[in-house]
Amino acid sequence: MKKFHKDLENSRWYSFSFYQQMANIGSEVERAINWKKKRNREYSQLAFERMLELLDMTISDPKNIKRLKELCRLREVLVDYLWGDNIYQSKETPTKNYFYAFNYLAANNNGV
Repeated sequence: MKKFHKDLENSRWYSFSFYQQMANIGSEVERAINWKKKRNREYSQLAFERMLELLDMTISDPKNIKRLKELCRLREVLVDYLWGDNIYQSKETPTKNYFYAFNYLAANNNGV
């Protein structure tokens, strides 16, 4: 898979708070959903791959060790929803709302 966030890969991503990391992942999820609805498979796939890259960096971040279960499950559900057969029957609005909470927290806690 192509590397999209080379500038974040080493240490910069790990300096972000968990809320900031999740808000950034949510932005890519929203892009993937929106492009999928517009039937633009190429752009949806690119957003999906960027989302996976950010999510995988978040999973590997040592400060998130206590959140591994949630993060790994999130990865499984998002892959199923955006690129699989949607066996978990995920829906657009709840998926977006999950990430809106992190946007709110990141904005109101100054990334704490």
